[in-house]
Amino acid sequence: MPLLELKGVDAFYGNIQALRGVSITVEKGEIVTLLGSNGAGKTTTLRTIAGVMRPRKGTVTFDGKDLAPVPADQIVRLGIAHSPEGRRIFPRLTVRENLELGAYARQGADLRHDFERVFTLFPRLRERIGQRAGTLSGGEQQMLAIARALMAHPSVLLLDEPSMGLAPVLVELVFQTIKDINDQGTTVLLVEQNALMALSIADRGYVLQTGRVVLADTAEALARNEMVRKAYLGES
Repeated sequence: MPLLELKGVDAFYGNIQALRGVSITVEKGEIVTLLGSNGAGKTTTLRTIAGVMRPRKGTVTFDGKDLAPVPADQIVRLGIAHSPEGRRIFPRLTVRENLELGAYARQGADLRHDFERVFTLFPRLRERIGQRAGTLSGGEQQMLAIARALMAHPSVLLLDEPSMGLAPVLVELVFQTIKDINDQGTTVLLVEQNALMALSIADRGYVLQTGRVVLADTAEALARNEMVRKAYLGES
């Protein structure tokens, strides 16, 4: 049984259909990436898994449990954490306070190990622990957004455009960190415009177009696929 599975999912924004029969699986320990242009349904897929949106048709299951009736905060408690597009940090709170909010579902837990883990992954955050998050650089804010999600101690980490707006040297750092997070045992579902970098660390991937899955394969095979290379890897 897959750790995470969407089966025949339709999702809507009002009367506008964003997902059309989307079916994907994520096995424990994998990095799976969702590729596609803007408006393809990638972010909607993550929002539906996280419980921010509800499927009008189809099922979302996590470790065999149907997530349809589960509130978003309980989905976090089950082991799914979402680092959304645009970072969505709390700018007036300090780095420490943002991280503590990431662990809100674990009230009473000893967070020392979790703080040490995220500071090992992102040493810059240790240096900025008392600084207001809104004064961090763009790269530091992205590190904080990922670290905040990790404070929930998730089994599955949903990452939406983690490299958006970052300098190339920081993009490489972020992707290496995602790989390190996965190596430590966290399963990752990754939405990313930088298809080349995403496929370089992923095990498998899905290509979405206008809310439908049009291609699914190993990351290696997708990187060789002519359609993917022309549409998403910049080859003519």
